[in-house]
This record gives sequence, structure tokens and C-alpha cells, in this order.
Amino acid sequence: MSTVSAGLLLFLIMDPLGNIPLFLALLRNVRPERRRLVLVREMIIALVVLFVFLFGGQYLLHVLQLKQESVGIAGGIVLFLIGVRMIFPPKEGGVFGDSEGEPFIVPMAIPGVAGPSAMAAVMLLANSNPGRTVDWSVALFVAWLATAVILLSSTYLYRWLGTSVLTALERLMGMLLVALSVQMFLDGVVAYLHPVR
Repeated sequence: MSTVSAGLLLFLIMDPLGNIPLFLALLRNVRPERRRLVLVREMIIALVVLFVFLFGGQYLLHVLQLKQESVGIAGGIVLFLIGVRMIFPPKEGGVFGDSEGEPFIVPMAIPGVAGPSAMAAVMLLANSNPGRTVDWSVALFVAWLATAVILLSSTYLYRWLGTSVLTALERLMGMLLVALSVQMFLDGVVAYLHPVR
């Protein structure tokens, strides 16, 4: 996988457009002058968590004695389910419900941005080619930066694009994520059936 593909994959998993309504709802009870500060803090926490999984994930996989192929297949299945959920969102409202006061770490940083799928994806990248840690770090940082810019502009984007356009864009991102997840699954199956000697 190229650095660009990895960055796109991580960006799609972080799902900034899908997170806009959630983040706006969570920040509704925060004082207006603190909203940007809270959002920046949560984004930085999410980035730190993802880098911990990027650099420490392969050791965790080693401790759990998981093979790269099994992680690839499982990652493909999980990403497929997330993509399908983006295309066909559940009818009930927000996943995390209403929040009183100022959110801290949960649910904005984790699992809003640094969710289980993003953690699994960075672990998979690090384990698939450990010699390319710099590439994966660049991909993660660029995907995070794009997500941060979109979420920091969430109020303007929500007003400018409206709910229907944001929903359409999220579903398009879901389609791309489904395609990437199928490729990841197939790569894992091929690697399992034809191991490199």
C-alpha cells in the first residue's frame, strides 16, 4: 500500500464529515469561547493515541501472537461494516447520546476520531511493513490534519453545505471505504493462502 493510499484510508476511517453533526451536538453545551480550544485539545489527544498504536501496535500483535494475515482479514471485515454503516446509517440518533458539560477524551477524541477501526488500521499498517514507519507516520499525520481542518470548520461547513449534502458526502466516503476494505480482505486471504517462503 502506498503512503497516499494509507492516508486516504485513515482519512475515510476518521470520517470527519460524518462526525460534524456529532461534534456540533457535543459542543452545544460548551461556552462559545472554549469550543475551538476543546476541539483542538481533543484532536491532539486523538493524534497521540493513534501514534501510540502506530508505534506500539506491532508489539501488541506479537504478544497476542496474531499473524499479519489474520489482522488484515479482520481489519477488512471491520472496515467493511463501518463503510456499510456510513452508507446506510442507523435510524436512531447519535451513537453517543447527549453530553452534559465539556467533553474530555470520550467521546470526541476516542472513539470519535481515534476509534477502534482507526487504531486497528494503524496497527495493521505498522505490522504489514515495519520498515515504512516514516511513511505511515506521514500518512497518519496528513489524514489527521485534514480531519482536524474539516472539524474545526464544522460550524461553517454545516451552515454552508447543509445536512443533505453532508449526508451524501458521508455515503460517498462509505462507498470508498467499502472498496478499500474489500481489497484489504482479499490481500489478507491471498497472503494466508500463498504465504511467502
